Amino acid sequence: MKAASLRHLFNLWPPFLFTGIHVRTLSADWRHARVELRMRPWNRNYVGTHFGGSLFAMTDPFWMIMVMECLGREYIVWDKAAGIEFVKPGRGTVHAEFRVTDALLDEIRSATAGGAKFLHWCPVDVTNAQGEVVARVRKQLYVRRKRTDPAQAPGIAD
Repeated sequence: MKAASLRHLFNLWPPFLFTGIHVRTLSADWRHARVELRMRPWNRNYVGTHFGGSLFAMTDPFWMIMVMECLGREYIVWDKAAGIEFVKPGRGTVHAEFRVTDALLDEIRSATAGGAKFLHWCPVDVTNAQGEVVARVRKQLYVRRKRTDPAQAPGIAD
């Protein structure tokens, strides 16, 4: 699938559409994404700030999909773990930017060349319109080169 098509699908996908999450950019080379979360009456928490689940949801699929597309079909890429730290109350429209670098892809290819799994924490900050960090999100990716023998296909715990 092309990045532009996936961006449009994300923007129509009910978990994003109904929570105010909008994918502004998903570059054709899968190296950059910009996602925003608009404040809506239905995505506010009890004290009137962004619901934490929406802040996490806006960051959820991007690292895995972008790294998978950059590496190609020779690799298995899964989300293995995640964490979020709420830094300050989120109000108004907030953003998250994802960038897959050559250095990250080279590190993954090098670490998995012999068939070993590679676990890597990918951070992204959610920021407000003033550039202040609202939340810090970390996603741990599990990456391994695909094996040619289907009987040896690894599970995520391998």
